[in-house]
Amino acid sequence: MNDKTIIEGIAAPLPIANLDTDQIMPKQFLRGIDKAGLARGVLHDLRFDGAGQPRHDFVLQQPAYAGAPILLGGANFGCGSSREHAVWGLLQFGVRAIIASSFGEIFYSNAMNNGLMLATVPEADMQRLFAEAAAPAAPMQVRVDVDQLQVVSATGTAAFTLSERHRHMFMEGLDMLGASLVHLQAIQAFAQRWQGTHPWLKDVARTARTRIDQAGATPAR
Repeated sequence: MNDKTIIEGIAAPLPIANLDTDQIMPKQFLRGIDKAGLARGVLHDLRFDGAGQPRHDFVLQQPAYAGAPILLGGANFGCGSSREHAVWGLLQFGVRAIIASSFGEIFYSNAMNNGLMLATVPEADMQRLFAEAAAPAAPMQVRVDVDQLQVVSATGTAAFTLSERHRHMFMEGLDMLGASLVHLQAIQAFAQRWQGTHPWLKDVARTARTRIDQAGATPAR
């Protein structure tokens, strides 16, 4: 087992259905030109009131949940806009995995591309996990086993699915570009075969650009 196989620790419950990316990362935190400093924007309007004071009743503002690496999310977690900043911010905030019964499609792709594990479990299991999180013994401990595709807590085990591509990317720490470059030799071999049988398509864009530039440089008569 390695740190990519098992994610475990305190799980903070966020039983909010349709929690969208605008709530996860409000627009005022999108002004930078890089990924730095996004942790402070994560769920900002749920963590702070209009005067900027902490909402101490919100789970992530409670000392017992400080640094929780796992979130229990409501259905359709991460719906809304496609802003990748939501995923970047959650990772900077220390979140390594989110468990929910469903996720926004684009958010799911962004998460898998950045190494944020999303475990999609049946709604019945989510309700069991939320009930466990609400018990007096909270905060609860959860283990997400990526190798066995299981979410394990004191009250039971829930299976989740993950495509082999996403599982490989997560275990190897790859994004989509890195996953493609694993096949670099096969890609190059295919390109050589294709260009050998379709030579008129080789570098067609560059050839066209060169001809256009040459035509533009020819003096008018």
